Amino acid sequence: MKLLFPNGEHAPHELKDGVTRVGSGAGSDITIVAPGIAHQHCEITCRGESGSVRPVGDGSVVVVNGRQATADTPIKPGDLVLFAKVGARVVALDRPAAAPVAPPKKQDAEDDGRTRVRMALPKFVLRGVSGTTFGKTYPLFGTVTVGRHSECDISVPGEEISRHHAKLSVMPDGIAVEDLGSANGTFIAGKRVHQGLLKPGEELRLDTVRFLLVAPGMEVQQAAKPATAPAPAAAPPAEKGGGGIGWVVLAVLAVAAVGAAAWYFGLLG
Repeated sequence: MKLLFPNGEHAPHELKDGVTRVGSGAGSDITIVAPGIAHQHCEITCRGESGSVRPVGDGSVVVVNGRQATADTPIKPGDLVLFAKVGARVVALDRPAAAPVAPPKKQDAEDDGRTRVRMALPKFVLRGVSGTTFGKTYPLFGTVTVGRHSECDISVPGEEISRHHAKLSVMPDGIAVEDLGSANGTFIAGKRVHQGLLKPGEELRLDTVRFLLVAPGMEVQQAAKPATAPAPAAAPPAEKGGGGIGWVVLAVLAVAAVGAAAWYFGLLG
């Protein structure tokens, strides 16, 4: 288990098996200097995933989930413990999941002749753009859960992420996002939502962890479309009046011929 101090009175502290001493004295395992904290305030005893807290100093005030502890009081993940007026939350330690063992690769000689089905290209992919997810991609199929717990389909380490933070469902035009009661909220394009639709190109934020939704399937379809042939250029219009020039020339020649004939016959007369 681990103690988290939301107001920053102490750094997160992992509770190991045995006794952890809390107080304002320099010899304490968790040293808290604040009003009401005794030199030796209390002791926390842990055994595996179970533990208890016991006040030590005279007048030491220890409260578990709203009830003052006067003797050994059990504590578990999810409990709120007050040391005088300093609050701490008990959380479980996330154990890294064991890496799955890859099955042995079959030899070509074992080919039974059946057609192998190629995995379909995911319609949507989450791309991490901050924190521990930066540069990572998460293909989305059907419905997946996102959270700090190792059992989530997309496990994101970090105390700011709830154990089960959000549920994502693939829809025809985007991802349906549902907040699962997270402590620090779920945001689409900067707006906090309980339920909403995440579209390609928009940002999904779980507290400070950010993702970008991309649609590789749509991009491939766009690239596969044949290019539209450009419309043929219209032929330049014929120059107006081009034929009239020829007729003018012929008319001038005809007038000249008539004039010459009249002059010639006048000489004869």
